[in-house]
Amino acid sequence: MGGATAKALQGRSHEVRVLMDAVTRAREGTSAVVVLRGDAGIGKTALLDHAGEEAPGFRTLAITGVESEMHLPFAGLEQLCAPLMKGLGALPGPQAEALSVAFGLHTGEAPHPFTVGLAVLNLLADAAEARPTALLIDDMQWIDEESRQVLTFVARRVKAEALLMVFAVREPGLPELADLPELSIRGLAEPDARTLLGSTHHAPLDPQVRDRIVEEAHGNPMALLHLPRVLGLTDLAGGYAQPGSRPVTTSLEEAFHRQFTSLPEDTRRLLVIAAADPTGDAALLRGAGAARHLAADAAAAAETAGLVEVDGRVRFHHPLVRSAIYRRTPLPERRAAHQALADATDPRLDPDRRAWHRGQAAAGPDEEAAQSLEDSSERAHRRGGAAAAAAFLRRAAELTPDPARRVSRALAAAQLDIDAGGTVQAQNMMALAEGGPLDDLQRARLARLRARLIFAQGRGSAAPGLLLQAAQRLAPLDADLARDTLLEAVNAAVFAGHLSEGFQQRAVALAARGGPPAATPPRTVDVLLDTMTSVLVDGYAASVDSLRDALRAVRRDQRSEATDIERRHLWLACPVTPEPLAPELWDDEAWYTLAADAVRIARETGALSVLPMSLTYQAIYYVHAGDFTTATALIDEASAISQAAGNPPMIYPDLLVNAWQAHEAAALAVIRTGIEDATVRGEGRTISFAEYATSVLYNGLGRHEAALSAARRACQYEDLGIYGWALVELVEAAARSGRAETATEAMAALTERTTASGTDWALGTRACARALLSEDQEADADARYQEAVELLGTTRITTQLARTRLLYGEWLRRAGRRRESRVQLRASYEFLHRIGAKGFAERARRELLATGEAVAKRTSGSTTELTSQEAHIAKLAGSGLTNAEIAAQMFISPRTVEWHLGNVFGKLGVTSRRQLRSRTNPQDV
Repeated sequence: MGGATAKALQGRSHEVRVLMDAVTRAREGTSAVVVLRGDAGIGKTALLDHAGEEAPGFRTLAITGVESEMHLPFAGLEQLCAPLMKGLGALPGPQAEALSVAFGLHTGEAPHPFTVGLAVLNLLADAAEARPTALLIDDMQWIDEESRQVLTFVARRVKAEALLMVFAVREPGLPELADLPELSIRGLAEPDARTLLGSTHHAPLDPQVRDRIVEEAHGNPMALLHLPRVLGLTDLAGGYAQPGSRPVTTSLEEAFHRQFTSLPEDTRRLLVIAAADPTGDAALLRGAGAARHLAADAAAAAETAGLVEVDGRVRFHHPLVRSAIYRRTPLPERRAAHQALADATDPRLDPDRRAWHRGQAAAGPDEEAAQSLEDSSERAHRRGGAAAAAAFLRRAAELTPDPARRVSRALAAAQLDIDAGGTVQAQNMMALAEGGPLDDLQRARLARLRARLIFAQGRGSAAPGLLLQAAQRLAPLDADLARDTLLEAVNAAVFAGHLSEGFQQRAVALAARGGPPAATPPRTVDVLLDTMTSVLVDGYAASVDSLRDALRAVRRDQRSEATDIERRHLWLACPVTPEPLAPELWDDEAWYTLAADAVRIARETGALSVLPMSLTYQAIYYVHAGDFTTATALIDEASAISQAAGNPPMIYPDLLVNAWQAHEAAALAVIRTGIEDATVRGEGRTISFAEYATSVLYNGLGRHEAALSAARRACQYEDLGIYGWALVELVEAAARSGRAETATEAMAALTERTTASGTDWALGTRACARALLSEDQEADADARYQEAVELLGTTRITTQLARTRLLYGEWLRRAGRRRESRVQLRASYEFLHRIGAKGFAERARRELLATGEAVAKRTSGSTTELTSQEAHIAKLAGSGLTNAEIAAQMFISPRTVEWHLGNVFGKLGVTSRRQLRSRTNPQDV
């Protein structure tokens, strides 16, 4: 370890120990991830260097984020993976194709981010199989967004690989790293600070000067090492200088910049070029230097000063050296550096980097540069770089000389930014477009973008009215776009529910009905809009046929050969409609298909603004299907994406899983937080769903009075996709609480919906509810319970079947028919216990005891002994999938699957995959 690194690690024994533990785990084959978070100069780079130096035998892959590089799609990832690309041929075909397109090795359809992530995961896993591998990523905040997404994707999925991943990020950090193991790097304690300062400055220091430096450095090692260079010799000797109030980073940059300004002119110009080029390519630097007619040996003085090293690569002494040079260099000189890099970049091999440098070099409007950037935006989009596509187009808009074309590009960039989750960037582009000149259509499009951004940020109460107003402005100008926007307004009204600001669901639906006529033939968007307005205006029973038509249209489109662009438009135009319509119709088969296809399309098209919603509806399906393990995995994925995008999480499935699992304290905490947050944002639908989940929780615990109160609140508003389920809870809670009138009223509303639907799920649910209300008529109740069990047994909604068996068994036991009741109760208990529905399972166990059957109270079942990921892997392995197939489906490596299966076999005491099937299939009731 070099002397400079040793000094920088003064007082870092704890941090070094944590990193060395991670190195040891990785060497032993258990992946380790560490996020180093702290201020600039606090010692993150020194710790990264130390991790690399203290990992002998490791293959080390290291990159440093550069501010000017962060808009080039997959640039950081490509640099990191370059030494591993010989292994590309060993990847499965779709993964190799995705990575090749993402890196621009050849053209093809835009890969979705998860396939790229899986490709990189397997590339790294294969490399680690041959040799332990360390990934050291400095200044992660300046890595391009696409690379960040993939790297954090990989970091969450490595488990059993000899792989070390260390990220260094400046304060305040990045949201997408929030749930990874973190090591916060703080300032040194005063004694260590004094020791470090003394080791750097060997001349006598006046005590006042020493104290001042220690105080102003705030324990920042880089400041302690370099602040003395900022002060003059007189200050150091006499201590007469006035105390400063500059931030530590500013002082450090000043120290480095002072060294920089003392260098010869050609050296300074070459260093500015190097600071503007993130590739570290020495040949490119020499070419750019030649383009500016700089001396061939211009780098020598900078190397002598210790600011940079140039051999085959260009390496700055510290990232702060680069930022100090680039940020403090006057804009004209920075532009000249970018122009030199553009001139030295081969337009055939790297057109996008050349376009970016040309864009940065432009001093004013430049249509040629703008067109190159627009072309790069289109290429980035094809490669799956949504954020980069938006960045290229933003710069193109800024450089566009023609005002009308500038507006057009700015609006398109804002649209891309909204899709990619770039809130601030979208706002900036809308402001640029607003400067005009705008025609009427562009003004209407701008209003729509502003409304869509508000909905994406919070799904709150203001969005429906704003979207409706935008649709009304669009109506005479672009009928199709107006109807798209009306559908978005209706969707927003569904989310806002009773909290919508001045535009309740029915009012929005009525306004939408009065919009422009549908195209001929009608698009799927048109069918969905007409269906939504019918449900909200005419009522459920009158809209059932329209609901069926809409579901058929969506399923047909999902499975058609439509292009990705067309499908992307469809799902961005109506991101929430199809999935809740299926459960609203009580069509479990359509629900299963729609949810799975919606997730697939969102992934394939990279629509990360839509994916969390689709994952959420799929998770809710799996809760009803009794597969809490899969539901939990989907919830985790949706939460991670929402957090990375800075959007509010979709908490619906989390509420429901906690309710079914009867984690009362945890469930109520999530419910309470969800209601408070939804109230602030104006998302009334979440409040109704939270009350519905509360009623499930208390019905499961047998506390029917509490369930009754929650179910009444949930049924107060007819929220789409919730009201029917809440009625089921209300009937049971009222019947078990002796509230016959309330139960009868709820039964009437439930009967209207289930009869109109006519599916086995609907009719089975109706039969069960009728049986509850006719329990004093033995023959009638018995027949209806049997009908309910038979009908629900044909559906995917296994939780409702298990609850029906529980209710039937309870009634049979009270009727004195103990032998028959045991059959129903035993089947219900075994299933509910197996899936982890603890409240309802305990109800069934107590009833079995009351029949005289001995049932031991179990603390856990076979699958609940496993983690959620282990249980999911066990289920997939039991269904016959290979390790590679499981890895592809769960976005982990085959080695991690193998590692998890070893744990599963040990916990369950099985020796083959065949044995897993009977232990992990929740469908058996």
